[in-house]
Amino acid sequence: MSFIRSIRPSNLVILAALPFIVYLFASSEAYQRSLRAILGVEQGSSVFVPGFLLLAIAFSAGFAVLVLSRMKVQRPRLTLAAGFVGLLATAAILAGDLVHPFIASVVANGVDAFKSDLVVKGATPRQLTEAADLMVRGVEAWIWPAYAVLQLAGLGLLFAGSRAEVPAESVARRAGSWLVGLVNGAGLAFVFLFAHIAFASGLATTIRAAIAAYILAAILGLVWVGLLKLRYSRTNLIVFVAMTFGFAALSTWFLLQPRDTYVLTGTLEGKIGIVTNTPSGLIGAVRFGQYEGGPTSETPVRTFVSPEQAIEAIGKKQDVSGALLPEASVPADWPQIWRTEALNDRDRAAGITLAVIAIATGLLTLGGYLHHRHPLSIGSEFIVDTIRGIPMLVIVLYVGLPLSGALKDATAGVFDPPNLIRGIVAMAIAYSAYLAEIFRSGINAIPVGQIEAAASVGLSRWQTARLVILPQAFRIVIPPLGNELIAILKDTSLLSILSIRDITQRMREFQSASFLPFAPYNSAAILYILLTLAAASFVSLIEKKYDVKHR
Repeated sequence: MSFIRSIRPSNLVILAALPFIVYLFASSEAYQRSLRAILGVEQGSSVFVPGFLLLAIAFSAGFAVLVLSRMKVQRPRLTLAAGFVGLLATAAILAGDLVHPFIASVVANGVDAFKSDLVVKGATPRQLTEAADLMVRGVEAWIWPAYAVLQLAGLGLLFAGSRAEVPAESVARRAGSWLVGLVNGAGLAFVFLFAHIAFASGLATTIRAAIAAYILAAILGLVWVGLLKLRYSRTNLIVFVAMTFGFAALSTWFLLQPRDTYVLTGTLEGKIGIVTNTPSGLIGAVRFGQYEGGPTSETPVRTFVSPEQAIEAIGKKQDVSGALLPEASVPADWPQIWRTEALNDRDRAAGITLAVIAIATGLLTLGGYLHHRHPLSIGSEFIVDTIRGIPMLVIVLYVGLPLSGALKDATAGVFDPPNLIRGIVAMAIAYSAYLAEIFRSGINAIPVGQIEAAASVGLSRWQTARLVILPQAFRIVIPPLGNELIAILKDTSLLSILSIRDITQRMREFQSASFLPFAPYNSAAILYILLTLAAASFVSLIEKKYDVKHR
């Protein structure tokens, strides 16, 4: 009875309904198909499960040794058992070939299937070529023995340091802790956050997106709060005034660069040739007749790499009858329909961007002067208030489509993150505003007397925040932080709008292919309920650990 009372009431309801849920999925072929599709179970992926489990057990046991050894209440038997389990899993990795299929799948799914020569073209699921498979085996031949050596060395130093007179001050114990923590922490991050999990790729995408977005949102939220707490000074005001004039001067310099002369030549009977790198404003003017004597209807255009190609197409009397060309490239005997000057897109974009930054910096400086606050503090407040006023879906679409496209164009294709990264950044930006308010309320709940006492004993502002304010504020804000974790876990479903194949996107794909009315939606709903209840239970455990009233 005590065990039942220890279970959260909502979890108890789910446990009571669990037999029915299991029966539903076991007896219905439609629900089984739905569950496999939504989880992302690839064909033949069962062969990857043993390798995944071995790596997960080895890394988790090694990391557990570190955690248990650093607890205030030492548990030597449990620590020894965790170390023994980790060594057994490591021995199984070295002795057999169970891990290789999983690693090969990770490598095959980590490269571009269209450009890479490591995978077999057209094979589903992805498979490595024989040469690539041999290469992966060669890497595994030294990486797993190296891991075993580092694991043994770390555990040996850790247990040797534990036998010292003062274990906490033992150099060997610290070195062993760092070695075990870094090796197994990196392994855990690889297996659970980065490696392709072929037998649950949809579920893994949802959980990873939620965790990454939550961590990034928390970091951004702390940044907003830190900026909000900056103090006002006349020196800062002078610096921001100088920055405003500096940005304005740079913007003026870019916008006053020499213009390029362009000529619309030929006739308007067919398409108009447009050369690459032609200013976008001129292209729009030609298409929609926004020049003197231009047609009222839209003019079709065709893009060419160079002026020579456009001139050649006109000479061959193809469907192109005219072209918008740089003045130096226009043949002398061709008729000129329109002649204009324009600034190239690179200088124009730089000038406008710097002008916007100068205006924003100037407004922040003015607000700081009027209210005697740091300009960045006003900027942080503006960002938080603005983000909270924009719907989540709009932020996801804005960051995932136009903003990412603009960054790709501005960097000439160098910065082109995948859709998953775009979605994670969008959700992190959206939730950072809410987390910032949570952090701010927790910090404001700390009595001012404690901050004054910390200053009186000589602690700096950073030391006061790290040692006095943040530990107490964290305990206060655990419940609302838990609520945001659950909310962000559910809102990962919005990322399906960017074609990210999470639980929701796979549900939509399966439903459109199978035409089943209820099974896909019910399966996805049950998965989300289980995930959110697991997150709520995790938050409840943290509350019990840090809440003094529960001790």
